[in-house]
Order: sequence, then C-alpha cells, then structure tokens
Amino acid sequence: MTPFSSPGAYLPHRAPMILLEEVVAVSAEQATCRSRVSLQGVLAPFITQEKTLPGWYALELMAQTVGVWNGWHTQQREGCAPALGMILGARNLTTTHPFFNLGDCLDIQISLLMQDGRMASFDADIVIEGVCVAQGRINTYQPNDNELAYFFKEETTQ
Repeated sequence: MTPFSSPGAYLPHRAPMILLEEVVAVSAEQATCRSRVSLQGVLAPFITQEKTLPGWYALELMAQTVGVWNGWHTQQREGCAPALGMILGARNLTTTHPFFNLGDCLDIQISLLMQDGRMASFDADIVIEGVCVAQGRINTYQPNDNELAYFFKEETTQ
C-alpha cells in the first residue's frame, strides 16, 4: 500500500481550516480520513469550553474527505494542485452525537455515488470505534477558473 501525504497536500485549505489529520485510504470510488478530538490536534481550535467538538462539524469533516478524494485523483491524473470545491448540499445528514468527546478517533469514510462532469454525490459516514455516529449524502460542485473568479471578485466602490 502506498503511503499518502498529509490531507493538506490534497486540499486547497491552510491551517487551521484543515480538519483532517491523516489520509487512511483512497481508491477509485472511496476515501477514508481520520482525525482525533484532541487539545493538541488539528481540531483543537474548534473544541468548546466544555472540551467537546460540536456534532455539526461532521459536515465539514465529510466534505474535506471528499476534497481529499478529489485532490488525490487530480494529482494522480493531472499533477495539478488541489482545487476549490463547493458543497451544494447535504441530504439526510444525521448524527447520533450532539458533540464528539476528547479522545474520540473519527474515521470519516466517503463513497462516490454519481459523478456527472463537475458535479458529484457521495455517501459519507463518521465512525468511532466501529460504530457509525454520523451519516449523510454530500452533493458537490467543482467550479472552473472563470466561475471562481466571478465568485471571488472584489466589490468595487462607486
């Protein structure tokens, strides 16, 4: 098995916005990444005063795992730098935990359901010690350079 680079090698993010610690696996239609809820890890800036990570971070963890999948494939195919992707929406996103506790090791797993051009849909799960604690369907869009320029153009004052 080929070792993978850190998640930041496949994402267009910079710390502290990289929420994944490790790329475990990437295949044609799946990816698994991992993060530990820790005061010393990448999730530390987002841990509450109660020493928990809110459960709604599940969506971003899932989306970043999709980004790792896409970034890895883009590097393999084209040798290009990671590109910005967008979450179009999430369906049936549920979590059995309102928060994740210190010490929880989160295994984030995504599976490609459908890809049509620059749009794709993935099933995603977060597993702690073999138990699925969050799941949902993530719909994504990969904007091209012209669209990104339009989205991020600066407002001009008159």
